[in-house]
Amino acid sequence: MKIDFDLILQASHEMQIKSLLGSGDGHEAAATLFFGVSDIDADPWSGVRRRRFVSHAFQPIAGSEVVDTSPIHITWTTDSLMHLFGEAAREGWIPAIVHTHPGGMAEFSDQDSRNEAELARTAHLKGTQGLISIVINGDGVMAARIWITRDQFEPINRILHAGPRIALTSPEANIAHPDFFDRQQRLFGDTANRTISNLRVGVVGGGGTGSAVLPLLMRHGVQQAILFERDEVDLSSLNRLHGSRRKDAEDRTTKAEIHQRTVHDADIGMKLVTIDAFVGDPGTVDALKACDVVFSCTDDHAGRRVLNRFSRFYGIPVIDVGLAMQRRADNGFDLFARVSTLVDGHPCLLCGRHIDPRRAHEEALKRRDPIGFEALKQEAYVLGEGDLTPAVAAFTTEAACMAIGELLAAVTGFHGKSGMHATRIRRFHASDDRFPGVTPTSGCPACYDPNTLGRADVEPCLNMVL
Repeated sequence: MKIDFDLILQASHEMQIKSLLGSGDGHEAAATLFFGVSDIDADPWSGVRRRRFVSHAFQPIAGSEVVDTSPIHITWTTDSLMHLFGEAAREGWIPAIVHTHPGGMAEFSDQDSRNEAELARTAHLKGTQGLISIVINGDGVMAARIWITRDQFEPINRILHAGPRIALTSPEANIAHPDFFDRQQRLFGDTANRTISNLRVGVVGGGGTGSAVLPLLMRHGVQQAILFERDEVDLSSLNRLHGSRRKDAEDRTTKAEIHQRTVHDADIGMKLVTIDAFVGDPGTVDALKACDVVFSCTDDHAGRRVLNRFSRFYGIPVIDVGLAMQRRADNGFDLFARVSTLVDGHPCLLCGRHIDPRRAHEEALKRRDPIGFEALKQEAYVLGEGDLTPAVAAFTTEAACMAIGELLAAVTGFHGKSGMHATRIRRFHASDDRFPGVTPTSGCPACYDPNTLGRADVEPCLNMVL
């Protein structure tokens, strides 16, 4: 069976790899890494089986272990590699070696192939699932491959560079940017547009915010999208659900059908897959794992809790959107929109207090066991649902624009080299934006636990009961 291989390189690990370029005075330098494994049985768009490797930890090679180095080669003792292979076999990681070509191309030489074949045999004997090799040239361009047996390697033609800045290394990308991109290209250029066109984007929630995010993604050139949404349209949806009609409310049309209609009628290249399930339900995890970026447009705490942990385990950036609106007793207003970005180095939603753990637990319980939930509700052990919150299309749409702006900042750098903001809060009533600094809580499993970063597939999924 055909398998596509791709790789997610998280920002902190990419920075460490690039630091090798300045460490050897023009000579080759090397290091090792661990990668988690993410198996996708069937890609949502192509149906092809995929295996993604997610960077977990960078392991420098001590200077005392380097035997010889020059501008065109490096050799080192095998002590560190034996430890690397042994730990990878015990913990289920994929070991990797990375070396620089400071004055050459990001290509593997014949000598690289001979040396790696011997290392791949050793890794196989140690019981690893393979050996990844990465080469980086002086311009920071990378190439990667996976030795799947002692004698056979396969190219890794797609690298997602994930973090506050997002980029793709994908020389065999089969999707060119759309033909309507001229005005956007005049600002951001061809590389950014091609990156956007080749991103695989998930949208969790197709309500007021999600219904604005999805067509905006389409208008910015995203060609492969997946929507997680199971609700139907009712009359109260019509004030904010983009693409909806009164007849949809009368017919109880699903929101997913409305968004499919919007994409179909636009006919500008987006292939939209819809999944009728809550995020975290069985059958949704593979689709999430296939994405390069996920927009969290859900209004429930259970979904946010899953995505908060998901981003940590799989290295996939999550852009979370939230709104809070109320009328005060003095007839004034408090109107907030928040966009938080979950990537390596940014604090999580729990540390930012954007998730209520009790509410998340109760919502998850209601989905798994609605009868049991109702029994506990009657006994006052759970809070149950509160009153419906206000929703205004102008504000949900502006929050969606803020979220799309963070994606554009990640790809183009228009915010600056640092890329996406960790958290932006817009106060509509005060006409300002704020960027609160959030300090990760000591011991937070989504911010501090070194074992969860890039852990990828485990049992149970995300080490939690979904």
